[in-house]
Amino acid sequence: MTSRIHSRPSSRRGRYRPAACVFCAAALAAAAVVAALAPVSALAEPSAAEDLVHAQALSKAFRRAAETASPAVVVVRSQAKPKKVSGRGPQRERGENPFKGTPFEDMFPDGLPEGFEFNMPEGGKSPGRSGVGSGVIVDASGVVITNNHVVEGADEVVVELADGREFKADTIETDPESDLAVIKLADARGLPTAKLGDSDRLAIGDWVIAIGNPFDLETTVSAGIISGKGRVLGGTRAEFLQTDAAINPGNSGGPLINLEGEVVGINTAIASNSGGYQGIGFAIPAKLARWVTDQLIAKGRVERAYIGVQMGPIDARMATKLGVKDRNGVLVSEVVPGSPAAAAGVQELDVITAFDDQPIKGLRSLQELVERSAIGKPHTLTVFRDGEQVTLTVTVKPLPDDLAKAGRPMKPEAEDGSETFYSGEFGLEVRDKGSLAEDAYADFTGVVVDRVDDDGVAAAAGIGPGMLIRKVGRTPVASIAEFEAALANESAADGVVLGVRTPRGNQVVLLKQG
Repeated sequence: MTSRIHSRPSSRRGRYRPAACVFCAAALAAAAVVAALAPVSALAEPSAAEDLVHAQALSKAFRRAAETASPAVVVVRSQAKPKKVSGRGPQRERGENPFKGTPFEDMFPDGLPEGFEFNMPEGGKSPGRSGVGSGVIVDASGVVITNNHVVEGADEVVVELADGREFKADTIETDPESDLAVIKLADARGLPTAKLGDSDRLAIGDWVIAIGNPFDLETTVSAGIISGKGRVLGGTRAEFLQTDAAINPGNSGGPLINLEGEVVGINTAIASNSGGYQGIGFAIPAKLARWVTDQLIAKGRVERAYIGVQMGPIDARMATKLGVKDRNGVLVSEVVPGSPAAAAGVQELDVITAFDDQPIKGLRSLQELVERSAIGKPHTLTVFRDGEQVTLTVTVKPLPDDLAKAGRPMKPEAEDGSETFYSGEFGLEVRDKGSLAEDAYADFTGVVVDRVDDDGVAAAAGIGPGMLIRKVGRTPVASIAEFEAALANESAADGVVLGVRTPRGNQVVLLKQG
């Protein structure tokens, strides 16, 4: 761009020259600014348009994923008929929820209120109940995956497809341990299906979509991200995916899908103070769902493997005491006699760091690998023992149905006149096992904790009255004399590892000052 300045001739031309030069400079500067701004202005609109293109592309991805999976998402309606009750039914006390497992469970989150009674009339009937959940078809012949709690105790289950067709359940196989169930539909063929994806590929922050029937609103779609992985919830053996995609009552059993329309999880639970969506939902990973489903279809049950150890986590202080470089792995607190672990030579205080060369991060990590391993075949177990890595070979066996049930808590008091040993350094007093606690500890030797100092080292480590101390380090103790001798070589400053037992099983505890 050029700028021309015109002026009339004058005898005093010099007077105008400076002004003309200033004006010319200003004009040129303005022109330069306009020229500089012109590209920015020209680029602004394409940039906004490009952002819109990306947003629309993401929107289309959500749309395609929902369209891909939605036809395979079903409504699962369960019905339990009233049942005759012989004699007087169970008495319900305050603190117990009589509607547990039903759609009304959230009405009494803290159990029955004071003065409220819920007793079954003598010779009457238990009330029938109905429930609504979700499910997803994974085989065109009519195989539906849902949650165990959606169909548990049902006498009749009807599955309604997105296109309005209804099918009665022919067979229902359940696995309460994982809260999964498989429904086989009667007279079904050529049904729409959803593909089970690879949940191991998911990363925190990945987009996911939850599809289901919350509050009986059929085929509802909500979006969010993977908020966490490896979440542990009480009552199940699964490690859950956490998501902020809206999950509400009725979503249970429905799929959590990725942007490719693949099922990466089965929506199962929510964390909520109100019973509704609060941004924290949980889904069973598709990898576990596939494994459980295959077994339920093939065998009608899930056969899990076990090696026979009780385990505990490793905190920073225990890792330092045992010489473990990091906190990965699990600490063996008990080896079950006659178990595969015992046959393989696993010892208490071993730290299991790998199974079949796969690193162990924590308790559920080992449990998951072992449970899904081939039964009756040898597997490699890597342990850290006394500062060295040891490789063992273990042949896993089926998990026994009656394996180690939790016992009742126990808080005994000292027998009159019984001899005790008190350690002021560790802040605990023990006595010989004697006749007290024989029911809980009949098959074990050790000394019983009689009392602990409230502000002592033992109390800080979780030691309490009634616990049985079986070992000091790796040294078994069967009397207070043996316990005193073993403890004489230890100090609270350096720390001492105790092998203890409660009615719930064995534990390993570190007593250390500071």
